[in-house]
Amino acid sequence: MKKLGIIIEARSTSTRLPNKHFLKVNNKAIIEHLIKRVKKIKNVSNIIIATTNNQEDDKLCNLAKKNRIDYFRGSELNVTKRVLDCSHKFKLDYICEITGDCPIIDIELVEQLISTFLENLDLIDYATNSQGLPNGMGCQVFKKTILLKSYKEIGNNLEEQEHVTLNICRNPKKYRLLFLKHPKKFLRSDIGVTLDEIYDFYLLRKIINYFYKKNVFLFNCLDVINLLERKKDWLKLNKSIKRKEDTIKI
Repeated sequence: MKKLGIIIEARSTSTRLPNKHFLKVNNKAIIEHLIKRVKKIKNVSNIIIATTNNQEDDKLCNLAKKNRIDYFRGSELNVTKRVLDCSHKFKLDYICEITGDCPIIDIELVEQLISTFLENLDLIDYATNSQGLPNGMGCQVFKKTILLKSYKEIGNNLEEQEHVTLNICRNPKKYRLLFLKHPKKFLRSDIGVTLDEIYDFYLLRKIINYFYKKNVFLFNCLDVINLLERKKDWLKLNKSIKRKEDTIKI
């Protein structure tokens, strides 16, 4: 039986917002809201926090234990190697990569991507659903064999070491890529619900608290888009933040 695992990349030493994963919303570390969500995803053998060997990240390992998921420790800066080594340790065949910066990711969209990938294994090596979605709602899924092949080609390219599938996406003639398309109502790339800086946290806290007060815990991407259509002033909180991904050329 082939194994697909969710690998959540997270570390405590972010330069822009250190210890961001432990900022509290509703008395829980914000990354625990992500863990609660991904535990609902079907067809997954393991959920793993892939963190670093730094002592500062002991607490991420302890948080994984507390939430009864797996953890892995590896390279801090070579994230591609960390994810690859993690997949080796847990004997994964396929990897669904979600960054720890996406605490309100839409699990329905993740399940749709995983299902599409698994149903088309003979045709594709890599699939992503991130194009056009709000930043923080997308993820990617790919074969471990392809990540291994890609890693051998990266060498000392620091950009491709840091961004796990960048080399794969830059080589569409070598790898079979699928960029999942969404209906127009999902296409709001101007919205940022990822956690890079403190103003992102202020927005995410507002969103989570809004839905939790209504006892809605697994709100989805469209729920967030519709909420922010009504609360347009909330979007001003993090509108001016420059995203590192915007400077990367594929």
